[in-house]
Amino acid sequence: MEYKILDLFCGAGGMSYGMHQNPHFKTVVSLDINEKLAITFKKNMPEVDLVIGDIQDSKIKEKIIKLSHKKGVNMIIGGPPCQGYSLKGKKLGLEDPRNFLFIEYLKLVEQLQPEVFVIENVKALLSTSKGWFKNQIISTIEKLGYKVDVGVLKASNYGVPQTRERTVFICCKDKKILLPLPTVDKPVTVREAIEDLAYLESNEGEFEQDYCKLPTSKYQRLMRKGSKKLYNHKASNHAQIAIEKLKLIPPEKGKECLPKELHGKQIFDSTWGRLVWDEPSPTIDTRFDASSNGRNNHPFLNRAITPREAARLQSFDDKFIFYGTKVSIRTQIGNAVPPLMAKAIADTIYEQLFNEDRKGVDD
Repeated sequence: MEYKILDLFCGAGGMSYGMHQNPHFKTVVSLDINEKLAITFKKNMPEVDLVIGDIQDSKIKEKIIKLSHKKGVNMIIGGPPCQGYSLKGKKLGLEDPRNFLFIEYLKLVEQLQPEVFVIENVKALLSTSKGWFKNQIISTIEKLGYKVDVGVLKASNYGVPQTRERTVFICCKDKKILLPLPTVDKPVTVREAIEDLAYLESNEGEFEQDYCKLPTSKYQRLMRKGSKKLYNHKASNHAQIAIEKLKLIPPEKGKECLPKELHGKQIFDSTWGRLVWDEPSPTIDTRFDASSNGRNNHPFLNRAITPREAARLQSFDDKFIFYGTKVSIRTQIGNAVPPLMAKAIADTIYEQLFNEDRKGVDD
């Protein structure tokens, strides 16, 4: 059985790229509204029919449906933006106009009738309004004829060196597919992920360069497999005052080590923080290259992490190259689904549909 995927709101393509690591899954059609972000998807997965446009546009929707039929799509994945699950939004639920993209996703499910579909979203979706909004979504999915399992997945449970948590719905016509069990006994650490890249200072590095150091961990060897060059390893050009502040912060420490007069306007304790070598990274966001943003400075070098280091912490291997402006690349990386987490989702879907040994699947 082969799953042919339609990837909605695809961005740089982390979810597709991860699922491709299971040979039974292949994205054949993808959609994103932002061409600048999706160019990375196209360059890394050129075999996919990428559509740029608004899912609300009837012509775009028609094109997606036609392409999906032509390519034999039987699975849909994606993370529709979803802002209306606040207390105010409770009155309208899925009819809240801020949730139109969620609705459009489910409308395509209704029209294309895939065997399986996967929705990923922010962790808060499950708990807001005491779970009311989550129940609305589940009810809608069940009305479409699908069995659903939903919960929060922690990326570090699947070999991603990061504590990122995301809500995931796995929906299937034939049976209830349970969320993936952890695939690692202990989390991969920042050291295991990026120690071989620890040599650049502020404003050093190039878009393309040779590797300078040998890998020091199993994870680094996995990330470097098949990659002859190192891409996207360029450090931010920090202001001198930022560098001087970082010089005052010992390895793995943060703002608490700065004199109060140097704290600046940032109110959060995590600002100016350094990553901790022997723990997973906290969530990589879209401003990881700014020293003052959060705990995203190098464990001991006086700079923020580079795009390649952030990509490693998201579990993108070194063959996956990011294209675009500095702002575009950090947005692509920060918003992506970690590929190894997506792979775990694909693996469990295939295992539970074609391997009857796992207990509790139909419970």
